Amino acid sequence: MPIQVHIKSISGAVCVGLLLLSGCTSTTQRIENKEDHLAAAGFAFHLADNPQREAMLNKLPAHHFVRRIHDNQVFYVYADPTVCNWLYVGDQKAFSAYQQYRQQKALADEQQETAADYQDATWDWGGWEMGPAWAGWNPAWGNWNPGMGGYGW
Repeated sequence: MPIQVHIKSISGAVCVGLLLLSGCTSTTQRIENKEDHLAAAGFAFHLADNPQREAMLNKLPAHHFVRRIHDNQVFYVYADPTVCNWLYVGDQKAFSAYQQYRQQKALADEQQETAADYQDATWDWGGWEMGPAWAGWNPAWGNWNPGMGGYGW
């Protein structure tokens, strides 16, 4: 009996470890994907390959954009001190291209989540007992009837 308890404890610990590891991997993967899109949008990347560059990289907020003006030109800086140890630098054109990509991706994600029409001739509402109890009820309202008549208007 104690051996079974010990085995269960070890398997539980392994499962928790795998869950934590998969969480780290997905975060790292998200950052890498974002950085791939930064490079595709025209951002230049520079490796923090010496102590001075690494110290400067660590002064910036990690994985966030910082707007900088240099010689009357706007630049956007993105620091990655945790995954690649790189600094991404882009001008307004690169930043706009990246923002356009993000908007297109958000729209695509939203369209993917939009409910599709369900066309199935064999579907039968009868099993759900749609009768007088459903009159005046709109699923979007939850269990609320605004008193607008039998059909909610």
